[in-house]
Amino acid sequence: MTAARLRSQDFRYWLASHRGPLFAAALFVAMFALFVTKHPAGASANVLNTAANKGALLAFVAMAQTLPVLTGGLDLSVGSVFVMTNCLASTLIAGTPGQVALGVAIVLASGLVCGVLNGLVVVFGRLQPIIATLATGAMYGGVALWLRPAPGGDVNEDFADFMTGSLHDVVPFSIVVLAGAVVVIWLPYRRSVLGRAAYAVGSSEQAAYMSGVPVARAKFLAYVLAGLFAAIAGLLLTCLTYSGEANALLGGSYTLNSIAAVVVGGTSLYGGSGGAIGTIFGAFALRTIGDLLFVFDIDPLSQPLFLGVVLLIAVSLGSFRLLKVKKRVDLYR
Repeated sequence: MTAARLRSQDFRYWLASHRGPLFAAALFVAMFALFVTKHPAGASANVLNTAANKGALLAFVAMAQTLPVLTGGLDLSVGSVFVMTNCLASTLIAGTPGQVALGVAIVLASGLVCGVLNGLVVVFGRLQPIIATLATGAMYGGVALWLRPAPGGDVNEDFADFMTGSLHDVVPFSIVVLAGAVVVIWLPYRRSVLGRAAYAVGSSEQAAYMSGVPVARAKFLAYVLAGLFAAIAGLLLTCLTYSGEANALLGGSYTLNSIAAVVVGGTSLYGGSGGAIGTIFGAFALRTIGDLLFVFDIDPLSQPLFLGVVLLIAVSLGSFRLLKVKKRVDLYR
């Protein structure tokens, strides 16, 4: 076999295994280009920064959803953790720089605690992930309401402005935070033993167990990290709004949109394939839909319809492809 043919096969394998993220990235680029073309201010720094902040919010919640989905589960509590940590951050992210740093640490730790609880209930309680996280999500919503019976908060404006501003008026800092999360959390996790185990569990939990894969630890870590990503999103929301609100509708909306972003980004709801990179592009693509509705002066109430259509098309395309798969290895041919 010639070297050229080998390179061609390698490229086709790479293209097949990354078609989800590539599709999501192309969709986002096309829609965002149309958005800035039609926007009165064009691709100004303010427009880019606003779009980046909104997209990063959904991207973090969607990354939280991606990890359980990879194991073949689903986390319906990510929106509630997002809202709860927003309410908590609106109470703690105030005062001196030292107090702000302590508040940030507590907010992120609270997300980890929520993830630990989800993991314990799903893995060791042996409950269906949908039922378990639906119940824990209601608990987190109750905590959010206890923390913030009414909207409000006392937030350090300098910290909030820094988190939602731009570096040298060019690069939105929310994108820096998002890239940092990918480099510091996602990539090491993806290459770790438990990260690879999560893919194996999602492909076939029984086969993974028989092969000696640490199934329980892999699933547990996925839910723990999901709580952390949702907490980062809650912290960012606090910096954007300078307040916290126990808004159950907001949590439900972000949970639904996170599932849509996961699907659009190429992660299979059956588990075992996909990743956070595609999910990020999927999240930004979905966020751009709302921006397009604005610039084309379409009724914002139509946005759920557009999101539903996009999700239905993405799921249908994935299902049609699965109908042609005779062996799981065919997914990568």
